[in-house]
Amino acid sequence: MGIQRLNHASFPVLSTERLVLNQVLYSDINAIKDLAGHPKIAETTLNIPSSYTIQDATNWINGIYEGYKKNTQITFAIRTKHYLTLMGAISLKINQKFNNAEIGYWVGVPYWNKGYATEVLARIIRFCFEDLLLHKIFATYLAHNEASGKVMRKNGMVREGVLKDHIKKGEKYFDLIQYRLTKSEFQTISEME
Repeated sequence: MGIQRLNHASFPVLSTERLVLNQVLYSDINAIKDLAGHPKIAETTLNIPSSYTIQDATNWINGIYEGYKKNTQITFAIRTKHYLTLMGAISLKINQKFNNAEIGYWVGVPYWNKGYATEVLARIIRFCFEDLLLHKIFATYLAHNEASGKVMRKNGMVREGVLKDHIKKGEKYFDLIQYRLTKSEFQTISEME
């Protein structure tokens, strides 16, 4: 069975105990700039530059809207449940041909070390297998960002390997660590809960 097509009439809204995952809006641009513009976010993510601007935020939103229209990407804003304050984002880059998706996420520095990333990844994993009917998900993190690896392991993801000197940020090359979860691995975890 292939990937479930997204219903473009209404963007999916997901929730957890403390969070709401919904559409990134243009009204979020200033919050995105402020949160993603923190130097620690650039240090720990693949695609966020060290000097993040309003234009970067606008371009990012334009790109995620275009990806959603094409069924190649879905990006959720991570928000507090009660005030809907933007905290970060989590995205799926969907590969229709291979029935899989790459997950990427970032959480603003004020929200670190509170378990939010673990909570949001758990919900997205369920969405991938139960709603999108994917066969596999995977995610990578910069080798020096072990906190992200911890989030993946807490959600039952399995380490696949190290991609040596795989990306370049500025003038420096970085290793990526890749984790995965297949549908059968997800089902095994779900049965144990």
